[in-house]
Amino acid sequence: MRADSSMRADRPRKTTRAARKTSSVVRKAVLRKTSAARKNPLVIGLAALTAVAALLTTALALRGSGEDGATTPKAGTDLERRITDYTARFGADTGYLEPKRADRQAVARAVGLLLDGHRDQAAARLDALDFDLRTITDSATGRRYAEIADRTDTGPTPRGWGRVYIDLSAPARWSVQIPHPVADARTEQLGVGVLRGSPGGVLVLAGAHRDAGVGDAADVAHRRYTVFAAVCAELAERGLPGIQIHGFADDSAPDYDVIASTGRATRESRADARTLANALRARDFEVCRAWVRSCPLEGRTNEQGRAAAAQDSTFLHIEFANAIRTDRREAARAVAAVNVVTARWAKRTPHPGATG
Repeated sequence: MRADSSMRADRPRKTTRAARKTSSVVRKAVLRKTSAARKNPLVIGLAALTAVAALLTTALALRGSGEDGATTPKAGTDLERRITDYTARFGADTGYLEPKRADRQAVARAVGLLLDGHRDQAAARLDALDFDLRTITDSATGRRYAEIADRTDTGPTPRGWGRVYIDLSAPARWSVQIPHPVADARTEQLGVGVLRGSPGGVLVLAGAHRDAGVGDAADVAHRRYTVFAAVCAELAERGLPGIQIHGFADDSAPDYDVIASTGRATRESRADARTLANALRARDFEVCRAWVRSCPLEGRTNEQGRAAAAQDSTFLHIEFANAIRTDRREAARAVAAVNVVTARWAKRTPHPGATG
C-alpha cells in the first residue's frame, strides 16, 4: 500500500550526566586557580593557561559524546543515510527499464559468485552489466558490506535495477527484502535496521518507485521478470530464509499495527512467523496473523513468496502501519522484534554454497 509521510522532528540532544559532572569539576578548578591568582599576581598567566586548556578538553569531550554518552561513530559510511540519499530520488515519474532475461540472470549469478567467495569474477560480471561492486564500512556497526549498485542510477536515464548489500562479517544466512522503497514510506530504513541487527544478512533493495514503470512493471513484488526477483530467487535456491517488508496506510487495517503472513511458503515459515508475531505482541503491537484469521494484504500473490515456496525456503511477508514506520521509537521497537527471528536465522547452519 502507498503510505507517504514525513518523519517527526528529532528532539534536541541533551547533555549527558557525565558531561555535566565534568563541566562542574572544570568550573571549580577555574575558580580555585582564579582565587590563587588574586593572592599572587605571579601565577596569573599560568592559571589562565591551565583554565583555557581545561575548558578546551571539556569542549572536545562534549563534542565527542552522544545523547547516551557514547563516543562519536566509527569511521566509515552511515549505511542508513547512504540508502536514504539513494532512494530520495525515487518518484512515480523517474522511469524504469525492464531488464532482459540475460541481464536478470547475470546479476543474480554475480551475487551467487560473491556469496561463494569469488569476488573478482563477480566484479567482472557486474562491471559488464554496468554495476559497481564496492566494499563499505557501516559507521553505526563497524561491519563491512559488499554493495552492488546499478551504475546508471547516477546518470540521466536510470534503469532502476536496484542494489544489494551483503554482510561480509559472517556467512550469508538470511535476507531482508524491500520491494517498495519510498512508495511504502520508510520501509528502506526499516530494512537497514534489520540488516544491522544480526550478522549474515543480505539486503535486497528495489531500484525504483513501484509506479515508475509502464503499468506495474516496476512493482517488483508482483513481477517475476525483474532483477529484484532474480536475486531473491538466487538466495531462496541457496536455502536462505527471507523477510519482506511492506507498509500499509493506517486506515487500511485500523485495528492492527502489523500484518504478518507467510505467503505460500513452508511449514517452517509458519514456525518463524509465530516467533515474529510473539515478539511483536510482546512489544505491544496489534498483529493480524494470516495463518489464524483472514487478514488484508496477506501477500499470497507475492512473487518472491512463490519462488521461496518452490524451493521449500522460508519466507515471511510483513506489513507495518504508517504510524509505526514513521515514528523513530516505534520503528526501532519493530526492528527489535524482527531481529528476534533474524538472530535465530543467523545461528543456523547455512546451505552448502551459501557461505562466503
